[in-house]
Amino acid sequence: MNNKIAAIILGAGKGTRMNSDKPKVLMPVCGKPMINHIIDTLKTVPVDKIVTVISPEGHDVAAAVAPYETCVQSAQLGTGHAVNCAKDLFKGFDGTILVVFGDTPLITAATFRRAVAKVAEGFSVVVLGFVPADAGRYGRLVMKGSELDRIVEYKDANEEERAITFCNSGVMAFDGKYLFDILSRIENHNAAGEFYLTDAVAIAHQMGLNCTALEGNPEEVASANTLEELAQLEVFYKKAM
Repeated sequence: MNNKIAAIILGAGKGTRMNSDKPKVLMPVCGKPMINHIIDTLKTVPVDKIVTVISPEGHDVAAAVAPYETCVQSAQLGTGHAVNCAKDLFKGFDGTILVVFGDTPLITAATFRRAVAKVAEGFSVVVLGFVPADAGRYGRLVMKGSELDRIVEYKDANEEERAITFCNSGVMAFDGKYLFDILSRIENHNAAGEFYLTDAVAIAHQMGLNCTALEGNPEEVASANTLEELAQLEVFYKKAM
């Protein structure tokens, strides 16, 4: 594996729950669109390549991330499908690929570097986890020593699994040699008919690959789906400054 680093930012979400016509990732945190906070951080990692997945109407997002590349997710078919939309832009790339959600603007370069270091150690899938004050309905990360055994969605978790407080932030790092092979094996046999990126852990194990998880700061991995959560991000951002 070479030491190149790339990032795929998932930026196709709408701002519906924020009562805005503006794409969610363009909603501002302290005056700057969330996605631009992420790009500015990624540049300091540093990364060699950034690709943002946008919706067919995502012209404003494409303009905001320029000169970095974009690809279009033509239909909302899940996070696994979204990442796979970038496949053609990564032909021959076998470095580390970070997968970042466009509404998580506070993750630090140091945390991204920790994930990259774990891939360099031989883990093909690395998940960024956190321990919130209230684990609520977050997906749970089931560990076996240093290995991530599986991700269990809250609705599918049994009582023992729901007692786990180590939760999934959604942010992941992959060995680029395997990412798109893993994605090609994810199926959509679920109620939503979507391809879930979280299934990558189970697929990687089936392929004989190693997976692990890192613990991040709950405030650092916070995301925003509502105006209230956006305001909370501003509080966290100012605290971290």
